[in-house]
Amino acid sequence: MAKLKTDRVLILPLFMPAHEHPAPSSHPGARPPLVAIVGPTAVGKTALALGLARHIPVEIVSVDSRQVYRGMDVGTAKPTQDERARVPHHLVDVVEPTEEFGLATYLELARAAIGDIHQRGRLPLLVGGTGQYLWALLEAWSVPRVPPDPAYRREMEAFGTAHGPEALHARLMDLDPKAAATIDPRNQRRVIRALEVIHQTAVPFSEVRRRGPQRYRSLILGLTLPRAELYRRIDQRADHMLGAGWLEEVRRLLRGGASRLHPAMASVGYGELAAHLSGELSWAEAVRHTKSRSHRVARHQYAWFRLADPRIHWLEAGPGAAQQATHLVTDFLVATGWAYATMGFPTK
Repeated sequence: MAKLKTDRVLILPLFMPAHEHPAPSSHPGARPPLVAIVGPTAVGKTALALGLARHIPVEIVSVDSRQVYRGMDVGTAKPTQDERARVPHHLVDVVEPTEEFGLATYLELARAAIGDIHQRGRLPLLVGGTGQYLWALLEAWSVPRVPPDPAYRREMEAFGTAHGPEALHARLMDLDPKAAATIDPRNQRRVIRALEVIHQTAVPFSEVRRRGPQRYRSLILGLTLPRAELYRRIDQRADHMLGAGWLEEVRRLLRGGASRLHPAMASVGYGELAAHLSGELSWAEAVRHTKSRSHRVARHQYAWFRLADPRIHWLEAGPGAAQQATHLVTDFLVATGWAYATMGFPTK
């Protein structure tokens, strides 16, 4: 990875909302800026975001499909109350684990939060590893609200149980090959959702999600590690979470009315720990399955955020990442025309 020069001292960069400080004519459309930090689970995205917040006036918008659920704190590595007090966070603790939450709802709430942040003259900082949410937001997907059909879902779940996930995925392949190519056959929930949308709209799932004109000018920072080091960090974090009360959190959620039938409880670790509490898995099996599944999630995240993707500026996680990220964001803000005179770069 290219080394960045570090002979600059950053003075607090600020930018003004578009209604107070029109963008220069060299930037037609005056698309407001935002920055995203993406990468696999456990790589250190939150720490990097908090490091950026020490130098740049940001508010964080979560791009995590599990941190939206209240009460799922330990197992989702949710920002602590202290971290949220230091930097405003959005799209965290939005719904109960028993409630439905999908892409259409996320886009509606995220776009509203981003607009509010810009109105306050601050920089939206998207942080998370849910690739579908991130690209849908940046590529301006138009996602129709198709309500869940419980009867149809039960029918498809029964079909999957009787014939296996591959047969369920094959049904989607017959109806919409483009959508099937983007969905992991093992992710039965997403396969059924695609089938459900087709069933209700009579339109291929891949065609229902149209792209519109881009709303934002974005800088995407990717954080990565060598695969062996990443897996070691994932396993270490899982052990820490288990020692910090993850099992008790799952027990509390189950007592509160959540069940393994709710999508939230299918999250990594939650399903395995619930299976342990029901006697289906031993403790050792639950821990091993959780870590193995976390590794698989990381590999899947690299499919959404490819190391060869020219849109992503990749940084290796480590002591120098925060400084490199700060310089990249600073240069980006200058280029957008939203930074102004309080930004200085003394040189040697």
